[in-house]
Amino acid sequence: MTDQLDTDEGAYLRQPVALDERITADGSSPWPVEPGRYRLVIARGCPWANRAAIGRRLLGLEPVISMGIAGPLHDERSWRFHLDPDNRDPVLGIEYLGEAYRAADPDFSAGITVPAMVEVASGKVATNGFAQLTLDFATEWRAHHRDGAPDLYPEAHRAEIDEINEGVYQDVNNGVYRCGFAGSQAACERAYHTLFHRLDALSDRLATRRYLVGDSITEADVRLWVTLVRFDAVYHGHFKCNRSKLTEMPVLWAYARDLFQTPGFGDTIDFEQIKQHYYGVHRTLNPSGIVPVGPDPSGWLSSHGREDLGGRPFGDGTPPPPPPPNERVPALTG
Repeated sequence: MTDQLDTDEGAYLRQPVALDERITADGSSPWPVEPGRYRLVIARGCPWANRAAIGRRLLGLEPVISMGIAGPLHDERSWRFHLDPDNRDPVLGIEYLGEAYRAADPDFSAGITVPAMVEVASGKVATNGFAQLTLDFATEWRAHHRDGAPDLYPEAHRAEIDEINEGVYQDVNNGVYRCGFAGSQAACERAYHTLFHRLDALSDRLATRRYLVGDSITEADVRLWVTLVRFDAVYHGHFKCNRSKLTEMPVLWAYARDLFQTPGFGDTIDFEQIKQHYYGVHRTLNPSGIVPVGPDPSGWLSSHGREDLGGRPFGDGTPPPPPPPNERVPALTG
């Protein structure tokens, strides 16, 4: 997801998505659930897109929703498929994701963001509603889940998941951006203290339980984790979130490693593309475009000890199989 907007007080505000139609199973929207109809476009660098990639993996939606991967770099023309042959997505045939937005609306002038669900036949973006997209993967696409898919949004826990998600979104997911793109010292300090206050509260919650809600992985864990996994690589330095590194917050570091080592999480992460995106695109924060060499990611494979808290990662389900060969990321070595 990409956008920047400062208020007069210097506080960063995230612009709302512009194409927020849902893809539904009951015909209540213009976009029906249909295998093969849509292509999910992500970028490895983007946490909002990473959520969609994880949900698709855990639920086993790969056979029914193909995935295009934009490269880590983009310019004013939008996300670009610069890692693909001929610099074009091999299914959609486009060089820039903006082409799919303008296919949906020739006058489109809002933020061109990932994740985006693109209708393959028309080349039009159906939705870039990142907040609802993964919930719909868990519910509207249920008929197409793999055997053994976990329930990431169980009805009995939805109110609790929604409450946690709201706080995580405001203070952590978006909070790191509010630190990094603050337009004043006061705004940066407010965001900084709010971020770490929330992280401390989450640490307290996770000290005695393996997952945020219930005894298995839910949407809440996915939403928190995509920020944690990027924390030391980019947010600590690049976004000035430097009270503590993730590796200096013992509970959250163990929790994040536990999920990293769970199929469907770490196998969606390319740390080099993450760093290339943030340090290479945000030239107002990093004018040179130089990408740091570190930190060493091998610690993500170290023992975390979270099994002692119990819990079942996939509930009554099973781990997903390995990702398709064309979606695999570089393996870490410990």
